[in-house]
Amino acid sequence: MYSEKVMEHFRNPRNVGEIENADGIGEVGNPKCGDIMKMYLKIEDGVITDVKFKTFGCGSAIASSSMATEMVKGKTIEEAMEITNKAVANALDGLPPIKMHCSVLAEQAIKAALLDYSNKNNVRIEGLEDFDPTEDPHDHEIE
Repeated sequence: MYSEKVMEHFRNPRNVGEIENADGIGEVGNPKCGDIMKMYLKIEDGVITDVKFKTFGCGSAIASSSMATEMVKGKTIEEAMEITNKAVANALDGLPPIKMHCSVLAEQAIKAALLDYSNKNNVRIEGLEDFDPTEDPHDHEIE
């Protein structure tokens, strides 16, 4: 049911933890469904130099968080903004349809952390104008 990549990122998640004095922190999720994802970003000269996460949730949520951190590390803010839930799911070699909301959470966590960075630094980030970090991932249009 789960790909080897999902199982690998669940068993050995990358970039778990917190970043003290993070430049951007995003927390998304829904206590009703049980998945809560928190992402921490360190950004220097427009590049994400470090990223950590803490996720309370199922194996798919942990694997999606882990993969998302791998995908944004070393990327520019603009490149990170292009990462979609579909890209996260594809990088994990797929998720069961009932678990696709976990990849949506990962996309939302990246954007929520970038929104926090944007607000703290009074920097405009293209694509965040209509982003709502409180949106339920189950209501999100799955690509």
